[in-house]
Parts: sequence; C-alpha cells; structure tokens
Amino acid sequence: MRFAYPGYVAALLLAVAGVVHAAEPRARDLGIPFDGTPGPLDAITDVAGVTVGQVTLIEDKPDGHKVRTGVTAILPRGRDSLDKWVFGGWFALNGNGEMTGTAWLDESGQLEGPVMLTNTHSVGVVRDAVIAERIQAGGADASGYWWSLPIVAETWDGHLNDINGFHVKPEHVAQALREAQGGAVEEGNVGGGTGMVCHEFKCGIGTASRRIAQDGHDYTVGALVQANYGVRDTLRIAGVPVGQHLRNDRVYTGAAITGDTGSIIVVIATDAPLLPHQLKRVAKRAGMGLARMGSYAGNGSGDIFIAFSTANAGAAAGAPLGQADFVGNDHLDGLFEATVQATEEAIVNAMVAARDMTGEGGRYAKAIDHAALVRLLKRYNRYRPRGK
Repeated sequence: MRFAYPGYVAALLLAVAGVVHAAEPRARDLGIPFDGTPGPLDAITDVAGVTVGQVTLIEDKPDGHKVRTGVTAILPRGRDSLDKWVFGGWFALNGNGEMTGTAWLDESGQLEGPVMLTNTHSVGVVRDAVIAERIQAGGADASGYWWSLPIVAETWDGHLNDINGFHVKPEHVAQALREAQGGAVEEGNVGGGTGMVCHEFKCGIGTASRRIAQDGHDYTVGALVQANYGVRDTLRIAGVPVGQHLRNDRVYTGAAITGDTGSIIVVIATDAPLLPHQLKRVAKRAGMGLARMGSYAGNGSGDIFIAFSTANAGAAAGAPLGQADFVGNDHLDGLFEATVQATEEAIVNAMVAARDMTGEGGRYAKAIDHAALVRLLKRYNRYRPRGK
C-alpha cells in the first residue's frame, strides 16, 4: 500500500484520516462466526495467480479540500492479465452505478486485463490509464493499432472525499498495476475503498475466500469487495441485528438521504473451470451474501458483481478451435454456496478493518466499535473464539 501526501501533514493524517495497518484484526479475530472453510489467507489471492495492487490517496490540501480516495487493481493472472483473457460474467443486482466494459463481457464471455475499482468520478481516467498501460506493455501491433474495453467499477466516496477534485491520476493506476502482488490483502481504508462507508460505518476494501472439495477436485473461491452501501437500521452480522443496537454516529439517517443507498462492487475469482454463463450465475450469488448483511438493494444503490475463472488458460487464445473444461451445472451448488459465504465475510472484514475517518467539509464516518460488537455477539450466543 502506498500513501500520497506531503510529509508535513503525515502525522496529522495518520491520526485523523484513519489509515489501516496490516496488524489490524479481521472479523474472525473478533469471534464472528462464518460458515465454510477459508483458504490459508482468507483472501481473493488464495486463488492461484490472482494479484491485488492498491494505491491510497490521503491528503489535506492547502485550499481546505480533503483527499480520501484511491484505486484498487485485481489482476486475474498477475501481470500477464494485462494481455491475457479469462472467462468471466457479471450481474447488476441494482444498476445505480457503473462498471465499464460489461457489454463486451456479455457478448464475448471473456474478461480482458484487470478489474479496477475507484471512485465514481475517476472511472474515466482509470479506464484510459489501463489502456495506456496495455499499449506500453506491448498490446498494440507494429502500426500502433489497439482497441481495449477495460473493466472499471466505482462507488461514490463524496461524503469524505473531494470527489470533484479528480485526484486519481494515471500514475496511480500504473502504480497499482505495477505493485500488484499475491499474499495478504490490506483492507479497510485503502485503495478504492479509502473513503467508503457502509451501513453508516466506515468501510472500504474487504476480502475472503472459501475452499471446497467436490467430485475429487479441490476448488477455491475468493471475493473482494469495495463496500459503500446501506443504512444502519438493517445491518446484521452473523445473524445479529447489530444496526438495532449500535445507533450512534449514523452518517445518513435523518438527513436528506433516506432508505438503502450507496453501492458495492463484488469481485469473485475462482480456479474452478466454469464457462461464461456459469460465471454469470456465480456473480448473481454475491447478492445473497449482501442480503445476509441486511441490504435489500434499494433504488439508490449500485450493486454490481463480476466473476472470473483462472482455469482454461489456453481456451481463449484465439485458436480456430478451442477446448475448455467446465463443471457440470448439476455440480455448481458448492461454488454458489462458497460465493455467498465469501462475499458476506469480505464485507464484514472491510467493516472491521476500517478506522474512523474525517474528510471533506468536516464530515466523518466512525468505524464499528469492536468491543461493542463482541458484546452483541455474546448476547445473541453467536460469539465463536478463533480456532473453535
């Protein structure tokens, strides 16, 4: 993770803006119970070959504006994903949002390059920067001819970020792509999730994974979310009606914005061999993980999901006749269930990792109180110490 801000305000921003560090606890560390078996990292990077890069932009400008934004890159095949294809599918549960490149994804069933996440008003610059990086990496032919339809998705961080300041630049996109790596993924106030809020708590980037054994094969499903949706009242964590108890510092409730609002992007990766129409079916199941959290995908919410498979690496190479393996439709249930479970946990991880943030116009978002959450889990007999 990289931070772009002047050194003279660094100490202030660390205290005020809520920068998250790798040592922060995750949802399971608090005793939150989840179904299913996670991978060793409990992250989207448990799917072999998937890498994640994030650039976090936090700065207090001399003119008084507050930068609280960034960009996150998910590369299905590492650096190779700048010029290699994977099978993919997408689904909009509610379409008050944007994910570029989806018309061609629907048409071709193939995802070209990375999946990028940022704020609503930076979609254009991120899209253009990805194309420029692909050309620089050798994507164009000798004449310079090239066409590209990158996947760039957004959620709105204008509550905390000077969103109309257009602070995400092409160099930030290049950095996120260049520094993408496997291993643990930072969560909370990082990357595209830096200024995001969900269920009126500070939120952001979160990830989780599930491993399943099926028909003699071991598969991994990973989820990464940029969570910026929902109001407090409906929030449920592990079945506990948290939003009915933790009532303070509600960002939107009682303001001009009412009802379910905001957006969430969910990225699902798997190493299970799936065809594009099956991946669309997988993407739909992310909505059920969202529902477990208490969202009902209201009119003002942009809930958009994408799924891809790292299997069948050569099937989309452009040969006159391609061949691909795929899991039979009658054997997809385990993957559907893993998607629901990983999505739910990824959202909670985003919420748990986030920290209090003050931003544009003095507006703020408070992180969920870990101790209060644990007390509620125990009260409802849902507390499960880690390892049990």
